[in-house]
Amino acid sequence: MFNHMVEHDSYTLDTIFQALGDATRRAMLGELADGERSVGALAEPFTMSLAAASKHIKVLEKAGLVRRDVRGRTHMCSLNPVPLMRADQWLDIYRRFWTGRLDTLERLLGAAPTRPPNSPASPNNKENHDDDDA
Repeated sequence: MFNHMVEHDSYTLDTIFQALGDATRRAMLGELADGERSVGALAEPFTMSLAAASKHIKVLEKAGLVRRDVRGRTHMCSLNPVPLMRADQWLDIYRRFWTGRLDTLERLLGAAPTRPPNSPASPNNKENHDDDDA
């Protein structure tokens, strides 16, 4: 049972990230975040046919990111944010990892003694060298 859940989750994440891997589809999702749009409205900012836009939308639909509703001859699309939440939950594991690493680095840097570049202990300060001729 667990393996099936992992495989299903992996397939879902693969599909979501594959859909998000294209700039055109990300832009379409951005438009849909402001409200539903027709396929024509989603295609308009790009130099592409309605058929090409529809192919992008089908990828987004397969990932569950977009819902399409047919109203007469008009296909209206709306954003489904649930798969984005799944992707965000997966990314959160790594967000916590990097936040922890950066917090550790900040503590280490805050604990390290700081000296100006020409302080007496600096090797660049000529007055500090034993082999200087005086």
